[in-house]
Amino acid sequence: MDALAVLFTLKGQPVFLARADIFKKKFIASLLYFLKILPVYRIRDGYASLKDNNEIFDKTIDVLRNKNGLVILPEGSHEGFRRLRQLKKGICRIAFQAEEASDFKLNIKIIPVGIEFTHYSRYRQVLTVVYGRPVEVSEFNELYRKSPEIALNELRNKLSSEMKRIMVHIDSEEDYEAIDELRSIVNGRFSDKVRFPKLFRDRILIEKLNRLKVNDITLFKRICTLSLQVKEKAKELNIDYRLLAKKKHPLGWLIAGFAGLIAGLPLFIYGNIFNLTILEIPNFQVRKIKDVQFRSSLKYGYSLALAFIVTPIVLILSFVIFSPWWLSILIFLSLPVSGLIAWLYYLEFNRITGGFRIRNYINSKNTEYLTLNKNHNELISLVAAL
Repeated sequence: MDALAVLFTLKGQPVFLARADIFKKKFIASLLYFLKILPVYRIRDGYASLKDNNEIFDKTIDVLRNKNGLVILPEGSHEGFRRLRQLKKGICRIAFQAEEASDFKLNIKIIPVGIEFTHYSRYRQVLTVVYGRPVEVSEFNELYRKSPEIALNELRNKLSSEMKRIMVHIDSEEDYEAIDELRSIVNGRFSDKVRFPKLFRDRILIEKLNRLKVNDITLFKRICTLSLQVKEKAKELNIDYRLLAKKKHPLGWLIAGFAGLIAGLPLFIYGNIFNLTILEIPNFQVRKIKDVQFRSSLKYGYSLALAFIVTPIVLILSFVIFSPWWLSILIFLSLPVSGLIAWLYYLEFNRITGGFRIRNYINSKNTEYLTLNKNHNELISLVAAL
């Protein structure tokens, strides 16, 4: 999905480097080559295969000489943590080798890219792609002539520093869970904002917490403790942070919303008949995949393949079952729109049922909810004062 995120936000067709193990099947390999994706071999692929990287590096040099973009995922792998890990030297080695092979006249620039998923696998989430300031490889050419290894490390450190500027980077391992959850508690309501994406709000929050950790460790620990307590209790009581932040849940509004849900149920069912075929079948296929972050890529591939198969069949059935022809086309075109409406229905259902749930906790004076609400309010006040 990272590659697609870059591809759809760039003009032209860059060449990508990807891990070699996904090239094992000939059909998939031929498809990847067609999409201008080249393999990079790692130690885990076997020491014997590492020599094949020489040929790949030669190809990447040709790409750069022809002034085509080259996209590299410099961490070499991925984890489910919002933290930049140690970058591999491959990206720097390719840049210097290309410069060296062209008598240091290519003037290569490395553009750092930050990518933030509001959620790895949920549908209709905001994906933010940020392009940072170009890193001039020429600044390190003289050092590379004297000491290639030192130049590689200096360029890697520079690139790492620039990447951290445009991504959510939680450096603390000890307090990672608390800080990561605090992002959702404080900024979760901004997840759908496009003009001022949540990524930038999260960066501001993390920078404040980093300063607080240095200046007032006691307050920092209190905020982290409250964050974990709110997370645990909200999960136990099945309460969404957005609903928890609301001051009131008017009964009249909830009843009206529930009546709307009943009225809209047929449309919800209609919207799911076609769309669940494309969206839910892939979910069953990827559940056994241990790499959670890779599931979204597989789901996208499965859904796209199913769409190419199912959509023509549905179109033909529309013409067979319904008449006149314009009604068949109208029904066919209504399917994706009804799917979107079904998704909005699902979100509204969660809001309405969540509102009733909170009213029940308040009316019954549920002590666990009252504690949760107290801790949440204290947490929000402490963060707002930073």
